[in-house]
Amino acid sequence: MTALRFNVSHACLATLSCATLLATPAAFAQGTPDAAAAAASADASPHTFTANVTLASEYRYRGLMQSNRRPAIQGGFDYTHSSGLYVGNWNSSISWLGDSNAKVSAPIEMDFYGGFKNTIMLGGLEWNYDVGVLEYYYPGDYPAGYTRPYTTELYGGIGYGPVFLKYSHAVTNLFGFNDSKNSYYVDLSANVPLNVWDLTLNAHVGYQKVRNVTDASYTDWKLGLTKDLGKGFALAIAYIDTNANKSVYTNVPGRYIGKAAAFASLTKTF
Repeated sequence: MTALRFNVSHACLATLSCATLLATPAAFAQGTPDAAAAAASADASPHTFTANVTLASEYRYRGLMQSNRRPAIQGGFDYTHSSGLYVGNWNSSISWLGDSNAKVSAPIEMDFYGGFKNTIMLGGLEWNYDVGVLEYYYPGDYPAGYTRPYTTELYGGIGYGPVFLKYSHAVTNLFGFNDSKNSYYVDLSANVPLNVWDLTLNAHVGYQKVRNVTDASYTDWKLGLTKDLGKGFALAIAYIDTNANKSVYTNVPGRYIGKAAAFASLTKTF
């Protein structure tokens, strides 16, 4: 989900950006508090299913416009197991493929992913890790000879506390760039609870390396806030910017898709 020079094509999760709420049993068994907690834990299912829907002021992925500054509707489903195994699907309305070529009709992005995340003790500290695979799929109609944007990435990340470092490696062409296999993206993020008004500070910087395409690599960054509104709702605002090359990342209508922007979204998690 990036954007590209527009004789090619393009495609985060993301970065995907949704709130996830976990329900905690509130019943108490007779006996000590520890015994009650153990009983509740024993009765809890190892399987968790969640869904989410988001209305965003626009869709940005790795700093780049995906909906040409127009609002986007997004949503997905996730299954997680207590072992750390997870699979999911996330979807968004998009316009960047049609903006790159009037003969393309592909208004939806569909992401399919699976992996494993858990914690590990290193140096006496508890670290979080996450490894998996992500497929970006764009159903639609493409003209003959068009490099389709379907992209598969392997990813792995490790973090401590609110800070997380992630590396994503494309094992296919990257979002429609010709001969771009083995491109990669490095993402450093921090989500710090502020302990005031249920706010979380969100900070991010990323570097997208595009193999074998002149001037296509770039850096993006974000600074924002997320507020837990309760009942599964979360509101996010952010400032997003990049140093993407205008000669590569300007679409057919003439809009620079790496331009700085203010962003807002409202997410409901079920």
